[in-house]
Formats: sequence, structure tokens, C-alpha cells
Amino acid sequence: MLSDRLSEKAPAKTHGGASRALAAWGLGGFVILGLPDGMLGTAWPSMRHTFHQPLSSLGQILVCALVGNLSTSVKTGALIRRFGVGKLLVFAGLIAAAGAALIAFAPLWFMVLIGSVLLGAAAGLLDTGLNTVVALSGRLRLLNLLHGAYGVGSALGPLVITVAILWTSFRPAYVLLIGLELLLAYGWWRTGSHWLPKEPDPSSPADAVDAPPSAVEPERPHMKLLIGLGVMVFFFYTGLEVTGGVWAASFFRGPLGLSAAAAGPAVFVYWGSLTLARFAIAIPKQLPNPGTLVRIGCAGGLVASALIWWSPSVPVVIIAFAVMGATLAPVFPSLVTLTPVRIGNERAHHAIGWQIAAANVGAAGISGLVGIILSHAGLRALGPALLVIAVALVMCNAALEVFSRPTSRLDRDPDVESELA
Repeated sequence: MLSDRLSEKAPAKTHGGASRALAAWGLGGFVILGLPDGMLGTAWPSMRHTFHQPLSSLGQILVCALVGNLSTSVKTGALIRRFGVGKLLVFAGLIAAAGAALIAFAPLWFMVLIGSVLLGAAAGLLDTGLNTVVALSGRLRLLNLLHGAYGVGSALGPLVITVAILWTSFRPAYVLLIGLELLLAYGWWRTGSHWLPKEPDPSSPADAVDAPPSAVEPERPHMKLLIGLGVMVFFFYTGLEVTGGVWAASFFRGPLGLSAAAAGPAVFVYWGSLTLARFAIAIPKQLPNPGTLVRIGCAGGLVASALIWWSPSVPVVIIAFAVMGATLAPVFPSLVTLTPVRIGNERAHHAIGWQIAAANVGAAGISGLVGIILSHAGLRALGPALLVIAVALVMCNAALEVFSRPTSRLDRDPDVESELA
């Protein structure tokens, strides 16, 4: 069983070193994972003019990244069993470097699309692999730190692109990404041998130390519906988060009239608030209830979307994006942490992979659909589009809580919070 293999304990010294290596390189990996996501939206106004593409062609990049992501994320569990975490992540770094190279040096549009497929495939391996490993150990604090590290990359992305554009074009930013991906692949290669799992000893109590509180498979009256609703929440959540980040630069430069130099820092506010909030949540000794964090995020996304639609002034819109980033920040790691608690470890092996896949479908699909809407209705339609996504997120999460409440120990027992820390 995958959870047995991932939670298997080696001797104390080796296990401690492996855990530190996994955490350190995981944080670095998520920073680099966030960079291209943060770079793309800010690079797009310049990139589309370079390749003579319409506004809606951003959707082609997102769909290509989605195809690559889905091709790997739904198979990550099986790939970990066969090759181990270390080798899998070395491969992810190498194909990401190849994808970044295609975008950096592409003379033709189709090469950008191929590069996007490769970057998506690499992201699927890294994102799904590390989320599964950490979620099955029930470590909400580390999940928040990992996603906070993703936010660091996403926040730095607009600034990196802005500097590159002011210097020459978007291309130097992707050259930098090549070097970072190769460095990450080298790091995985150097430390990957520590993560090769041995067969667990069922008689050893050490094998159960990191098991989350739902290790015993619970009975659920509406299990399929519960899993389906969980997938839909991930779909709409990432749709909201990524759509806001990807189209923010175009919104600031279009209807709000900001320059390229001013739009980059404005987008940085969104990703920066998301990042700071994730790290801030991981600081307290007693972590907030994950279910409460999800509710706050849903409400914050709703309010922020309404303010962006209203758009009374540039400062108000910037504040609205900051509110959206800060409140949405803990939603993804909290949802991942809640999955084994709500449906049990064995089902979570497969469900987390499908949730990550749904998250990427939402990120690419909803962002691409919004791009088509904006190309026809104008960039001012971004606010109403975000509000519709936020309403769908609120409704799906409310339904998920209704069906999971009778069996969710996090909502019944406050002591479980300390177990997940």
C-alpha cells in the first residue's frame, strides 16, 4: 500500500536526513514550480505581440500545459511505486528545463505550445507527488509551507518578467528558468537515494507514527458524491486563484491604464499576499482548523471578486486582489489535508491525484474560457467572471461540508488539529 511505503521508517539518522532533504528540496521545488505560473500572465501582453497572437491565444498555452499536466498527475502514484520519488523528480526537472528552453528560444508559436506541454508535465509530477506524500502524513504545517513556497515563485514571477521586458523581452526570464530547473534536477539527483522506500514492517509501531487520524477506512453513506464534490471544489478553487493571477496584468494595463512597469508590482501584490498568508498560517504552534480556513477563503474570494467588478479606483482593485490572495492562500493545502480525514487513506491515494488533476483542469480550463470571454466582452468582464467562479466555489464547498460533516473528525474534534500540525 502506497501510504505504508511513504510513511515507512528507516533508522533514525537516515530518516531525519531524508525528511530534511525532502522538506528543503520540496520548498525549493515549489518556488520554481510557481515561477512560470507567475511569469505567464505578466509576459503575455509582450509575448502575444512577439508571436502576433490574439488575446485569447493564452488559452492555447493553458490547454497545452493542462494536457501535459494531466498526462503525469493521474499516474504519479504508480510512478512513485515503480521509480521512487527521487528519480521521478529528477525527470521532472529535466523535462521542465527542456520546456523552458523551447519557450526561451522559440522562433515560432508552435514551439511555445510544445514547451508549455513539457512544463505542464513536469509540474504534474512535482505537484501531485509531493502533495500526496505530505498529505498522507497529515502534516498541514508542511503543506502550507510548500504552497507558501509556490507563492514565493508566483510572486517573483511578475517581477522577473518585468525586469526582463524592461531589459529586452520576456525571453531572458525563461533562460533563467532553464538554469533553475537544471539546478533543481541536480538537487533531486544528489539526495534522491534517501527517499527510496523499503518494504515496511507491519509489526513495527514506528510504521504508524505519521499516519493521519483517518488511517482506518471510514464508512461513508455518499462516498462517490463526496469524492466528486471534493474534485469540483478543487476545480473551482484553482480556477479562481489562477484566473485572478493570470489576467490581473492585462486588467491593470487595459481598463486601469497602468504601464508595464507599474502592472508587474501590482500583480506582485496578489501573489505576494497569497504567499505571506501561507507562511503566516504555518507559524502558530496551534494551527487553525482547516475547514474554517476553507470557509474564510471562499468568503474572501467572493468579496474580492465583487470589489474587482466594482473597480471604483486603482488602489481599491489592488487591495481587492490582495484580499483575494490572502484569503485564498490556505484553501488548497487545507483541502488536501482534509481529504484523508474525510474519505480515508486508501481512497485518498487515488482521490488526491484526481483532485490535483481537477485543480489543473480548473486552472487551465477556466482561465482559458475567461480569456475567450474577455476577448469578446472586453477586459472589464474580468470582475463578473471572477464573481461567478467564486459563487460556484462557495456552493460546491457548502455541499461538500454537508455530506462530509457526519464523518469529518476535524469538524467534531478540536484535538485533531494538533495531530495534523
